[in-house]
This record gives sequence, C-alpha cells and structure tokens, in this order.
Amino acid sequence: MKKKLLVLAVMLAMILSMGLMAGCGEKTGGSAEGDDAGEASGNSSSDTLVVGLDDAFAPMGFRDEDGELVGFDIDLAEAVAEELGMKVEFKPIDWNAKEAELKAGTVDCLWNGMSVTPDRIEGMALTYKYLNNKIVLMSLASSDLDVTSADQLKDLKIGTQAGSAALEMLQANEAYDSFKDNISEYDKYDTAIMDLKAGRVDVIAVDQVLGEYTNNNLGGEMKECTYSLGDDFYTIGCASDNTELRDKINDALKKLIDNGKATEISEKWFGKDIMVYEPIEGEE
Repeated sequence: MKKKLLVLAVMLAMILSMGLMAGCGEKTGGSAEGDDAGEASGNSSSDTLVVGLDDAFAPMGFRDEDGELVGFDIDLAEAVAEELGMKVEFKPIDWNAKEAELKAGTVDCLWNGMSVTPDRIEGMALTYKYLNNKIVLMSLASSDLDVTSADQLKDLKIGTQAGSAALEMLQANEAYDSFKDNISEYDKYDTAIMDLKAGRVDVIAVDQVLGEYTNNNLGGEMKECTYSLGDDFYTIGCASDNTELRDKINDALKKLIDNGKATEISEKWFGKDIMVYEPIEGEE
C-alpha cells in the first residue's frame, strides 16, 4: 500500500512539473510576439525621411563635380525635413521604376521634379503642386529650326527621357500618331542632349527648368522653340496609403513659403521665385 502511494505521489509530481514547464513555454512565446510588435512599431515611426530621386536631373537633384548630391529639390527636402524634425536620406533610383520603389517601401516619397499626371493622382498620395514648370522643345541655337506647331514634329527626330513627363506630354499630344515613330527614349537627359549636339536628333522635349539650367551651363548652345507641349507642375509622391506623411510635407511646405525660405531656395537655383502652393484637382 505504501509503495502504491509512493508511486502515485511521484507520478503526480511529474505531471505538475510538466504543466509548469508548458506554462513557462507559453509565456516565453507570448513575449516574443510582443517584441516583434515593438520592432514593427519602431520602424513605422522612423525619424528619417527616405527620398527617392533621379540623381542626374539638374537643377532639381544631381551630382556636382565632387559627386555630392545638390539641387533645388535637395535643398527643399532638407528644409522640409528640418521643419518636421527628421533626418533626410536621398536614395537614387531608376526613375522608370519609381512607382515600384514606392510601392515596395524602399523609399518614403518620390521627390525630384515629378509632374502631376492622372495616373499618379490615382496611384499615389500627392502633395500640393509646389513648382511651376512647362514642357518645351529645344533645338540647337546654331540651326534655323523653330518648331511653331505640333504638325512639324512628324518630320523631326525627337529625343526625350524615358518615363519622363515630357514623354507623357508627347504621347498625349493630338498629333502623336504622326510622330510617335520619330521619338528616341534615353535613360538620362544628358544623353539626349549629347545626341542633339551630334545631330542625331533635331529637338529634345524637356522640362523647361532643366533645359534652361543646362543651356546656361552649355553657354547657350540650345534654344527654346516657340511651340511648347504645355504647362507642367511638380509634386511629391507618397504611397497611396500614407496620407499622413503627405499632409505633414504639405504643412512644412506651407511654412517654408510663408517664412520666405522656399523663395530663397528658388532664387538660388532659378534666379526667380517659381514656387507655388496649389491643391491638385482630384487629389483627396
């Protein structure tokens, strides 16, 4: 009888011990889940604004002779980040894949002379328009060529950057079908300008701010044609579900315009104030 009681006591002790161990294991698992949640929360409240850009788009964002990123948008983004109490990290990306970079979360926003388009209104959370621009055609100053209407484009070789607002404006032009086979797309505007100077294209379609800045550096080797493809406004694109960041950037831009800092940056790069602060129709 005593032996039976002893055996029962030992078995009961073993069962209790196993139960305690299982309980400890469950508690440890719950703690790990809590740690993961904490890390996720920390990442979402990062104090660094990651800006995706094309680092060869002067004067918005480009490399100087020392390889440093400079430009109007660089200065403006740094000023906005300062207003927000954040650091800023500039991440050069393939501009043709900018939407994919934004969607994947490798950048927080696209900020580099990005034009307002219907597709971007639909696919991103866009800030207010912040800069007034237009898409122009430029030819060599040494030539007699002046494009005065879209009808002339069917007889001309046209160069522009792939994925650019200029390309989109060409494609939206009512005469597009007549000249679409004459368009050469380049990875960078610099290459298109080289081909213009070499005579491989007759005109380039380009953002006016870039064309004027580059032409000044070239000593006036190009000229702006009479006919333009239309007005263009720049915006900053955040992920479609990140309206919070979009709104913060809007607020910071407004403060910089009101206190004169934005005007100072504009005059530094363009010699005039071309800043605007206008809502985008169709953007919530």
